Amino acid sequence: MERIPRQFYTQEFMEESVNLFVDGGLTVAEVGRRLNISPQTLRNWINKYRQEGKVSSGGRSVTDLEAENSRLRKKLAEARLEKEILKKAMAYLAKEPQGGTR
Repeated sequence: MERIPRQFYTQEFMEESVNLFVDGGLTVAEVGRRLNISPQTLRNWINKYRQEGKVSSGGRSVTDLEAENSRLRKKLAEARLEKEILKKAMAYLAKEPQGGTR
């Protein structure tokens, strides 16, 4: 078997490839096909940039994710409180009246 020569890519090409995956909404396989690179090579670049902090998971910054997490926790707490109030109201209304209704 003939060995394929190692290919070298510029830093800009790697960054653009990762950004195409993160911001473009394409899968790793689609980006690999479009740019004629191995999907595993692209995955390695994505992991490298995530470790360096240049790319966050899913393309959103960490502060955006923290803010959304905080908002959702607050909303969940409100929903739990409403659920408890409704449980108590249902228990109160479900009680049978005590005598004298006929």
